[in-house]
Amino acid sequence: MKWGVVCVPLVLAMAGCANVSEINETLPTMSVISGKKPQEYAECLTDKLADSRGALQVQPHKEGVRVIVPGKLSSGPAAVFDIEDRAGGSSIKLHERMSNVPIRPHDVQKAANACISG
Repeated sequence: MKWGVVCVPLVLAMAGCANVSEINETLPTMSVISGKKPQEYAECLTDKLADSRGALQVQPHKEGVRVIVPGKLSSGPAAVFDIEDRAGGSSIKLHERMSNVPIRPHDVQKAANACISG
């Protein structure tokens, strides 16, 4: 019980507020290629994360789209997907705000993996 009392405030303190450019400066936690086009992949993410994250922001970006995932426990973005068009599908990079915190929510990572080919 004591561990939970110490752990939760620590995670919330580390979460802080970040903006999209700060999150994009971190190393990607995922970099993959999908057979889906950028808009199709973004729609899949929106469907998978609707219950846990609410409305995602989908914006045109370079040769594809950028999807900004809102935070679960704090204001500001929690993750940023850069999805670029390529022959036969798209390349996807995921940057997460709390990428170095092992006990972060994994719903974003699960949705990202589920949308690659599914």
